[in-house]
Amino acid sequence: MSLKQLAANRRNAQKSTGPKTPEGRAVSKMNALKHGILSKEVLVRGLNIQESSRELFNLYERFWQDLNPVGPVEEMLVDQIVTAHWRLRRALRAESGEIALSVDEGQWKRNRANPELQVMKWQLSGDTLWGMQDSAMGISILEGWLRELSTRVEQEGELTEAAIKSAFGEPTTYSKKFDKLRLRFSQNANGADEATRREENKKEALDFIKHELMTLHWSKVYHQKREAAEEEARQAAAVLPSMEVLEKILRYETKLERQLYRAMSQLERSQRMRQGEAVPPPLTLEVSERP
Repeated sequence: MSLKQLAANRRNAQKSTGPKTPEGRAVSKMNALKHGILSKEVLVRGLNIQESSRELFNLYERFWQDLNPVGPVEEMLVDQIVTAHWRLRRALRAESGEIALSVDEGQWKRNRANPELQVMKWQLSGDTLWGMQDSAMGISILEGWLRELSTRVEQEGELTEAAIKSAFGEPTTYSKKFDKLRLRFSQNANGADEATRREENKKEALDFIKHELMTLHWSKVYHQKREAAEEEARQAAAVLPSMEVLEKILRYETKLERQLYRAMSQLERSQRMRQGEAVPPPLTLEVSERP
């Protein structure tokens, strides 16, 4: 470009001073918002997550009105500040999501425990009854077995070996209690006739089962309260994400905070210089691990 062309360009540039009315200047001021941060890839737009462009625009406008940038350099710095702030908010949402996932997933796994597998574990432990009576789920299973036994006694008219085996399966310390009761019934110590003996044995067996069910009920209430307290403690412990995830989030937040504060510092320096202040040059410190 010749000197003559350069001078002509400068004269023409002075004639294009932009909008002169307050309304025109306000519209012009918003052009940076329309073509700045919203044109970048800061917004996440996927199938399962849609970040709000309106929310980002409103955030950008609030920073713009507060920081009042002049010129492309200051506009760029405000853009960096808003972008870093937006990404920091995203990091906080990621942390909240990790916590919710950790708590909910742990509870879901505990609630999805297979009762049949748990019974097998109790059986392999060597004392099925002891293991089952130590949890609300085990007690619920025992209650079901007792109700099944009560139904069989009602149907057969007395407590039989077949009914006990049908209810409890393999012999356990719990089923042995009913075997002893059945043997005592079979002795007929008072010499009653068969019909009377069966009716008395049936009534005593049903009363015994009812008493056992009541005992199990209050035991289950106790264990439900204890397990609820344990569940609350597990959920409280799961509030912290895993160390790997936590370190990842903290590194990301630290990086964004550095970008944010650096942009804020540079913007303040630029505005002070534009206002005519004598701003000393920034102090730069390089750190090296070499001796």
